[in-house]
Amino acid sequence: MLETIDTSMIDWSRAQFALTAMYHWLFVPLTLGLAVVMGLMETMYVISGNEFWKRTAKFWMKLFGINFAVGVATGLILEFQFGTNWSNYSWFVGDIFGAPLAIEGIVAFFMEATFIAVMFFGWNKVSKSFHLTSTWLTGLGATFSAWWILVANSWMQYPVGMKFNPETVRNEMFDFAAVAFSPVAVMKFLHTVLSSWMLGAAFVIGVSAWYLIRKREKEFALASMKIAAGVGLFASLVTAFSGDKSAYQVAQYQPMKLAAMEALYEGGTHEPLTVVGSLKIPAMLSYLATHDTDGYVPGINNILRGGYTLPDGSQALSVEEKMVRGKKAIAALGDFRKAKEAGDQHAMEAARSVLDENMPYFGYGYIKDPAHVVPHVSLLFWTFRIMVGLGVYFIGFFALILILASKPRFLQLTWLHHLAVWSILLAYVASQAGWIVAELGRQPWAIQDMLPVNAAISKLETGSVQTTFFIFLIMFTVLLIAEIRIMLNAIKQGPEGK
Repeated sequence: MLETIDTSMIDWSRAQFALTAMYHWLFVPLTLGLAVVMGLMETMYVISGNEFWKRTAKFWMKLFGINFAVGVATGLILEFQFGTNWSNYSWFVGDIFGAPLAIEGIVAFFMEATFIAVMFFGWNKVSKSFHLTSTWLTGLGATFSAWWILVANSWMQYPVGMKFNPETVRNEMFDFAAVAFSPVAVMKFLHTVLSSWMLGAAFVIGVSAWYLIRKREKEFALASMKIAAGVGLFASLVTAFSGDKSAYQVAQYQPMKLAAMEALYEGGTHEPLTVVGSLKIPAMLSYLATHDTDGYVPGINNILRGGYTLPDGSQALSVEEKMVRGKKAIAALGDFRKAKEAGDQHAMEAARSVLDENMPYFGYGYIKDPAHVVPHVSLLFWTFRIMVGLGVYFIGFFALILILASKPRFLQLTWLHHLAVWSILLAYVASQAGWIVAELGRQPWAIQDMLPVNAAISKLETGSVQTTFFIFLIMFTVLLIAEIRIMLNAIKQGPEGK
């Protein structure tokens, strides 16, 4: 059946999912970032009793609400695509992948929906402390939601806690804790959520700087910038820490992704980290990948050829050898099902033994050419550097704002105010670049080493996927334009609603 699938349909389905994911990710990080900033501002109000902080918190809550509403709409469409465009994927691992998404929908989303109503409409109806609790629980609900979505995504990068059942032809979960708290999920959560705090902080600083450029709302702008800069600096430093840990995990579990990110074709020991061009940091890649400057880092060609020593002491198989073993696993699965239909217990056991032996390479049985396991090297190389470069930039940016915002001359630094406004765009570029690295680096796998995208797809007509692609493109663009216009209008009115 897979041989008859039009490859252009696979490409269009991937493009549609990428379109939806990237639009959705325009809204999620701002939601997570603003939740922290507005929570801190309302906390200042409850502690001090100063109405200034209440007006400040309500202004950022208004922008939070606008962004939150549009983000929900795109997120729902994104989840439905697993059933419409990726039905083989949903069948193969639905028992595992569906669990965190179900928890996210039932618990986290309802938690957000409950407390967001109190946050927006309960100012004069509940006590200050209860309202503050609702504000923080709204943000916690959004963060809790992100946790379960990132658990699902991390499992696609590092599948654990499951066992393949040839009776049902499905992977079934046997260890929920291994899935929910895998080291990849923990680091991905820290890296993603803290980078979202960075974006939210950059947004608050940029909007506040716009007021300073217009010589409006100076007290409001300065107070907002100080809080946001503190949040941003903390978040950027923790993001850098989690990024280092994530790089180590990528080296262990997704070596091809790391090799592509570095455009490393022939690996070795004492491998330098390429900054740009011929500018390299000696032995840094070996240290990041193995925590040892003498550590061996395989390149793209090494991974394709195999033969190098793995950390556990075994020899790496070539991709061609993995493809052969994957085909054995697929054939054994077919033999198992035939033997089951015939009631031949002995043949079932023999086929099951071959299947279990070769199951780690099952996904390679659908790979038609070893070169297909190499992701887009140049795009990964540059997006990774954009992400890291902007991460370093924001550490300096937040530190600079935090230091200067309390100085009298800060109001005269118009160049810095303009830079702050443009930094909103840079924060979005860094955020999108991070997701491109994470998701494109996994290709061609829907689930790392287990299921390639050509085996995960639904059997659809290419024309129907093309049609929905352009429908979503138009719809999401309209939503984005509408959100930007509504936000700009709210910003122009200011915290006093002028």
